[in-house]
This record gives sequence, C-alpha cells and structure tokens, in this order.
Amino acid sequence: MLRYVLGNWKSNGSRDFVAGFVPQLLNIEAGDVQVGCAPPSIYLEAVRAQIDGTSLWSGAQTCSSTGSGAFTGEVTASMLAEMCDFVLVGHSERRLRFGETDAVVRGKLDRVLEAGLTAVLCVGEVLEEREAGLAESIVRRQLDSALRDRDALMPDTVLIAYEPVWAIGAGVAATAGDAATMCTFIHAWAEEHLGADFAVLYGGSVNAGNAAELIAGDGVDGFLVGGASLKADDFNAIVQAARTDR
Repeated sequence: MLRYVLGNWKSNGSRDFVAGFVPQLLNIEAGDVQVGCAPPSIYLEAVRAQIDGTSLWSGAQTCSSTGSGAFTGEVTASMLAEMCDFVLVGHSERRLRFGETDAVVRGKLDRVLEAGLTAVLCVGEVLEEREAGLAESIVRRQLDSALRDRDALMPDTVLIAYEPVWAIGAGVAATAGDAATMCTFIHAWAEEHLGADFAVLYGGSVNAGNAAELIAGDGVDGFLVGGASLKADDFNAIVQAARTDR
C-alpha cells in the first residue's frame, strides 16, 4: 500500500514563507511516499503555482459543508478542486474548537467526494475517553457516521487519519503500540464495513525522532504532520522514515 506524509500548516505561514519553503519540499527525495502540504487556504494558489507539474500534493485544511450559494465566508470543495488535491475533514481542532459535529463532518466529506478530491478523514479520542476505555468506541462512531452507507467508496478517495486528540500539539505522541493498535482496528473496520482496505495515517506530535518507530507499527501507512511540517529538515526526516524503497 502506498504511504503518505501530509503536512498540516494550520494557521501559519506568509507569502515569504511559501516562496522560501515550498522549494525545499520539492527537493525532498520522496521515493514511494506521496508527500503533500495543507497551507492556509489563502496561500493555496501560491503553493499550487510552485508545485504544478510535480508529484507534490497540495491540500486544504477544511471546506464548507455547503455548495455554492449565499454562504458568506465559506469556501466550497468545488472551488478548492481548482487548486488542490486533498482536503482535511473533521480535524480534531475543527471538531473541538469550532463545534463540528459528526453530521457536519459527513456533509463536508460528501462535498469533497463530489468535487473529485481525496478526503483525509480525521478521527480520534480525547484523553478522558481514552482513560475511560472508550477510545475504540469513539473512533468507531466517527467512522460509522462519516463512511457507512456509501456506495462503491474507493480506497483512493479517502485516507483515514487517526489523531489521538490528547497528543496533538502536546509534544507527546501516542506510543508506537497505541498507534499500531488503533490503526489496525481502523483497517479491520474498513474491511468489514467498506469491503476494502483504506490507508490509515497517524497524526499527533509526529517528529523526526519518533517517526521511524511509529511507522514500523502494524497498520500505520504514513503520517499527518503538524508542527514538524513547518521545518524542512524535520519534515524530510519523517518522509525518509516512511519510505519503503530505501
């Protein structure tokens, strides 16, 4: 299965940053890893101008759950399709800080798939849920809500990113065992309910120092990277750890 390393810049960047940073991404020897970055949407066009004709993906961090119309301030998936390859859907920060419900996440996923983009569906539990032994049931609910009852969903249209909310931005990643256990659970869920295997990424304080151990775990097909995706050397090290053709 193809591996992926996708960077989420969150609310970081500037025109100068894009101009200087994207060429460094293009110099990464990615081998058999699909590499991509998700800048703030205002910089997507500038990123696209630099990567056009290359294998590097660009992505959006979210999109509207609506189509075109009187929705002031919203950016639709069909608009994003003109300048990017993938869209993050249901990132924990969107769920927790902006109140995105499972129903909203499913609506956004609908729009992304309709636009012909790859959806990166983010799922994961908060610390209290993990401590209560509810991690798998929370992830199962999120998967059920977003992906069940869809006709002929193809594995290359959706990537699933497991991001334990308690590890995001905390500087503390899940252990390799934690990541492997949940990613394996997600693979099994997809086989049972979707009839196919889907790529499962891990996200949550991934860095140059822990990437090799994490990717060695069963079921981990790559990474959704936060802070380390803003540092070219660190991001390159993560990509190298994910390669299987070395």
